[in-house]
Amino acid sequence: MRIEVAVFATLRRYMPELGLGETKTLEVEPGTTMADIVEMLGLPKDEVQIVVKNHRHANLSDAVTEGDRIVFVPAIGGG
Repeated sequence: MRIEVAVFATLRRYMPELGLGETKTLEVEPGTTMADIVEMLGLPKDEVQIVVKNHRHANLSDAVTEGDRIVFVPAIGGG
């Protein structure tokens, strides 16, 4: 099944082939979790602070389904 994945802020350095706001289409097996995708993409799990699935907050343990749009966001600081 196909899903789309995007990364933001400092996580973009792990996927330099993507332009700003671009997504990567992945072919995954049923039962694949967000944590599996983080590993597949080579993202450090401790840097992924927010997971969004189809515009809603999700957990790393959640499974993906056909056509999902997944976004991974690091901790964001500011002043």
